[in-house]
Amino acid sequence: MLKRLVVTGYKPHELGIFNDKHPGVAVIRRALKDRMRGLLEDEGLEWVIVSGQPGVETWAAETAFELREDYPELQVAVILPFLGQEEKWNDSKKSAFESVMARADFSTVLTRRPYEAPWQFAERDKFLLRNSDGILLVYDEENEGSPKWMKRLAEQRAEAGDYELLILNAFDLQLTAEDIQAEKWE
Repeated sequence: MLKRLVVTGYKPHELGIFNDKHPGVAVIRRALKDRMRGLLEDEGLEWVIVSGQPGVETWAAETAFELREDYPELQVAVILPFLGQEEKWNDSKKSAFESVMARADFSTVLTRRPYEAPWQFAERDKFLLRNSDGILLVYDEENEGSPKWMKRLAEQRAEAGDYELLILNAFDLQLTAEDIQAEKWE
């Protein structure tokens, strides 16, 4: 059973997305929603866990909040690597972050101090993998970007046994985009 799911992936700039009106955001959110809905129905998903990063993680948390209308048992946890993660973000990203934090069922800061070094991100990733049953990663081998580190750790965890690595890749997103387009013509 996949009860606790980490969701992560690209930051917006890695996808060429510079505002939430970009059509790619709707495609990613729809793909996340479809996959999470399946996990809710088939696996008994209880928790969506993110680290509060802009992009896929924020969209995943917002999508989980939407899914609560039909699945009120779904909970969202935000596990921050360090204090003040959002301090240097623009107003739009800060606002989305604050909205997610306000609606999360659980949140904590792992190192309880401001950013010091990359080790804080590594500790976050290890913590997330230790405290979940699987990960849903928006990731494409052709466009590595920042998710490659988490993917490597998740692959090691999955190979060790009893951990699920789920990926939404470019092909999955293309199919979702085609579904959205087809619905507009119906």
